[in-house]
Amino acid sequence: MNVIEINNLTKSYGNSRGITDVSFQVTEGEIFGFIGPNGAGKSTTIRTLLGLIYPDSGTATIFGKNCTTHPEVRKELGYLPSEVFYYDNMRVIDLLEYSASFYKKNCSKRIQELSKIMDLDLKKKIEDLSFGNKKKVGIVQGLLHEPKLIILDEPTSGLDPLMQQKFFELMEEENKKGATIFFSSHILSEVQRMCSRVAFIKDGKLIKLEKMSNLQDNSYKRIHLEARKTMEGESFKVPGVNDLKVKENSVDFIFKGNLNDILRKITEFDLRNISITEPDLEEIFLHYYAKED
Repeated sequence: MNVIEINNLTKSYGNSRGITDVSFQVTEGEIFGFIGPNGAGKSTTIRTLLGLIYPDSGTATIFGKNCTTHPEVRKELGYLPSEVFYYDNMRVIDLLEYSASFYKKNCSKRIQELSKIMDLDLKKKIEDLSFGNKKKVGIVQGLLHEPKLIILDEPTSGLDPLMQQKFFELMEEENKKGATIFFSSHILSEVQRMCSRVAFIKDGKLIKLEKMSNLQDNSYKRIHLEARKTMEGESFKVPGVNDLKVKENSVDFIFKGNLNDILRKITEFDLRNISITEPDLEEIFLHYYAKED
């Protein structure tokens, strides 16, 4: 069963770019990644999916119901926006209980459980919270009614590393209980950790849909080498190498493919230093996906 189904979705903002002809499906129980650089069209897709804005053409459905004509379907989903805004003079507990009242169910125990996990002080006023703590309020608010579909838009921004870890563990637990998760981010490592499939969006267009297992088998790495002698860039013009930069005795590039292949090439050199890191998503889009547009 497809929990989310988006077909040929298009939304423009006058002369500004929105999204064009976006299509994909998310199956029940899946953790689905939706990634792209800032401004790529992720939030526009989500807002259309939520029925907050109307598409120019195409359709978006949740649990088989059109998001525009069946707003009641939102009762079955939890949404965490990239930025959260609240009434300052409310206490956290009052805000959460007010949110719970829309679902016509007793969420008191659930609020307490989630707040304990996220280390959230329910007695504080919203105006006294840091950005990170306001984000925790958003997480609890999005999950308090135990939604069947959880939509996350840049969920970890503002959270410290410990809270990020707790958040991921919480999402994995919700998924085990049966929730479908739609995870939008521009941080590739988060998506790689959480998701079974991932859609890449760039300039408002969906450019690739991949199983995460394929991405992991052909992982992206930024490799920096320093040798004791001058290095020839021609030696690294091999399949999988992109964004090659050569400067005397140093070489820097992005590699996509089997790491063993490039490591065999690297061992030909008398190295002084080596670093292998994960490139950010912007780099991958610029140097790999730009070729596949």
